[in-house]
Amino acid sequence: MKKRMILMLATVAVVIGGLGFFKFQQVQAAIAGYANFQPPPEAVTTVVARQEPWGASLSAIGTATAVHGVTVSADLPGIVERIAFDSGRTVGEGEVLVKLDTRQEAAQLAAVEAQRDLARVHLDRMLGLREKGVTSQAELDSAQAEFTQAEARVGEIRATIARKTIRAPFSGILGIRQVNLGQYLSPGDPVVPLQSLHPIYVDFSVPQQEVRRFGVGTEVRVAIEGSPEIGASEAQAGRALAGRVTAIDSVVDSATRNVRVQATFDNRGGALRPGMFVEVAADLGEGSTTVVPVPASAIHYAPYGDSVFIVEEMEGPDGQNYRGVRQQFVKLGPSRGDQVAVLSGVEPGEEVVSSGVFKLRNGAAVLVNNEVQPGNDPTPHPENS
Repeated sequence: MKKRMILMLATVAVVIGGLGFFKFQQVQAAIAGYANFQPPPEAVTTVVARQEPWGASLSAIGTATAVHGVTVSADLPGIVERIAFDSGRTVGEGEVLVKLDTRQEAAQLAAVEAQRDLARVHLDRMLGLREKGVTSQAELDSAQAEFTQAEARVGEIRATIARKTIRAPFSGILGIRQVNLGQYLSPGDPVVPLQSLHPIYVDFSVPQQEVRRFGVGTEVRVAIEGSPEIGASEAQAGRALAGRVTAIDSVVDSATRNVRVQATFDNRGGALRPGMFVEVAADLGEGSTTVVPVPASAIHYAPYGDSVFIVEEMEGPDGQNYRGVRQQFVKLGPSRGDQVAVLSGVEPGEEVVSSGVFKLRNGAAVLVNNEVQPGNDPTPHPENS
């Protein structure tokens, strides 16, 4: 019985040992196979790096503001008697916009004019009497003062009547009418916005360290999003307008450390309107450098540093050569259009991955297919802009 038990235990031990050895061989074979496994190459596009001159430029967000822009309002109280303009119309300086009821002032004017005429007659009579020595100089002076006061009252009433005729203070384009016939206006009540669009200002801010590169006369360009307003030429749609810097603020904003700059544009076509958002670009000219521009899609952005992938011939674990990528950290400069300037890290002639960087790692095999390339234009023109 005891021999039989020992034989059974020995048999079980042999079976378990055989199974363990067999499993050990399987694991070893899997490890060896994994060590020799090469993932399939990733499909990417590439560009050959080359050096190009990169002019010093600056981009900013600006706002168009009118050289002259007001909301025309009532100077004196009164009832609207006549409206002499249409909303959105171009008007000239001094053109009548609104007339208020002046019947009361007209009656007052007739009364004071009668008093003035009487004072003039009295003054002429006193002058004649004074020449004959019949009256005193004091009586003549009193008559002169009465006439002067009456003349002043006439001027006052006429000025009141004139102020109740609301005129355009300068030439420009009217906005939406804000009054109606028969409406009572109090002093300061709005009548209509009036904006002068030719010329026009564009205000934008630049960092304090860049102000020294600006000066009065520096040329700037603005790009207008969308189409211009109705009435402007179609050629102005999406076209950059050129202007020049006319003023630089003397104060640096303590919150943003930016300086406000004002440029003036001719704006004869009326493409710019007050309050419009524009993109400002200034070509500073001096300080041009040579950089390696690459498509923005070639940059792998990360908190620990920005990088690109360089395609090179590499040697695999099995000793076979393949086309793989090397991750290279770079120092970036400004951007323009679809391109980003690489200041250091990429040498001319190197093949840089331009799309597909998000799926790459250092040493990964790649398959280059450049039939379809990402955008790489310094001045792109989107179809729907």
